[in-house]
Amino acid sequence: MTERPDLCWFRRDLRVADQPALVSPDGRPVVCLFVADQLPLATAGPRRRTVLARHLVALDERLRDAGGGLVVLAGDPTEVVPRLAADLGVHTVRWNGDVSGYAQRRDARVAAALRAAGVGVEEHWGTLVHAPGTVVARSTGLVQRVFTPFSKVWAQVEPTPWPDGPLRPTAGAGIGVDPWTAIGAEQVDEEALPTGGELAAEQRLRHWLERVDGYESSRDVPADDTGTSHLSSDLRFGTLSPRHVLEVVGTDTPGRSAFVRQLAWRDWYAHLFLEQPRLARAAMKPHLDHVAWRDDPEGLEAWRTGRTGYPIVDAGMRQLAATGWMHNRVRMITASFLVKDLLVDWRLGEAHFRRELIDAEVSQNAGNWQWVAGTGPDAAPYFRIFNPITQARRFDPDGTYVRRWVPELAGLSDGRVHAPWELPPLDLAAAGITLGDEYPWPIVDHAEARDRTLAAYAATTPD
Repeated sequence: MTERPDLCWFRRDLRVADQPALVSPDGRPVVCLFVADQLPLATAGPRRRTVLARHLVALDERLRDAGGGLVVLAGDPTEVVPRLAADLGVHTVRWNGDVSGYAQRRDARVAAALRAAGVGVEEHWGTLVHAPGTVVARSTGLVQRVFTPFSKVWAQVEPTPWPDGPLRPTAGAGIGVDPWTAIGAEQVDEEALPTGGELAAEQRLRHWLERVDGYESSRDVPADDTGTSHLSSDLRFGTLSPRHVLEVVGTDTPGRSAFVRQLAWRDWYAHLFLEQPRLARAAMKPHLDHVAWRDDPEGLEAWRTGRTGYPIVDAGMRQLAATGWMHNRVRMITASFLVKDLLVDWRLGEAHFRRELIDAEVSQNAGNWQWVAGTGPDAAPYFRIFNPITQARRFDPDGTYVRRWVPELAGLSDGRVHAPWELPPLDLAAAGITLGDEYPWPIVDHAEARDRTLAAYAATTPD
């Protein structure tokens, strides 16, 4: 290769379209690289690894169609990226930024090593609608701690222009390894997992356009699989550009506006975590890091396995275990149950979700857990505690969702399925249920647990 190439380091932006890091303004050929970094991969379950491998294979095919290919290497990016840049005589390395504390430290080390070697560095933000630092409070220059004022500014900001130029992906001298081997993934053959690649992601987006106008009314119905977009995984892996999603969906109807609001939430958490990466592990309200959390391994295991005795909670946890996905309303209910009913540290739940969810990303996952726990930015007050029975009867009134994921309760009708312990033994027997046998008794009394949690939180509140 006589012309010095550029290098595009793919991470969570696994697409060719709307990909600012892939464009060389000078028209240089671009070597495309993905580094299988085992440290973050250690937090990913087999389903997310499978989805990642599928996307990498599809990205390689797209790049090959454009005259190049994807180099996949395993190792520490702080060593792999500078070494490959030196081996290939790279002119400039480009990537899209990430917001976790680990990613910030990693990227700073890579950038420093490259610059010391005389290699150019460019960071873009093709993973978000707006780049961090472009949506801030005028008074402080910082990201707003409350979502509504952030979203108002977010909706008015003009997107940062992305570079334009010819795409010249090149094969990278035939180096690299098989994606499945590099990330240590075993092929999980499940129809529920998304088909890999940006073309399949675009089809999912187009399918969502047929339903998005009803989003405002259908988004909280867990039994309706068509009520939400199921695009969170594509946004997490970057097979869809969030800016492209915004442009295609628009805000012409209440349903579309409500959906676009979720893109603003996504940007907000990312901007906050870039500014305060400690939020992945520490409460925004420091005194709430001193809640006297309970050490309850049995309760935690019952929650993880869907055996709490609260059907809506168990249905959600079983859906997560079986598919790597959970409806957003049920995510809130299950998270609230762990934190507010069992009084178990939110970080343990966040770690479990981060492993099991195919769409898990640090800022969104930890941000939402802190919201439920009442410890984070714009969080629900700690005294707002979801009642799992009330939530179930409101959002799954005929019990369809629960009966789908807790089949041992299928013989119970409608609202009765949400609180089987309230039924006479003869009614349970007629449905083939003996509490403590086919289905567990509730592991905690919600009213008593609520009082316990309120006392634990109040004990940390400054006078």
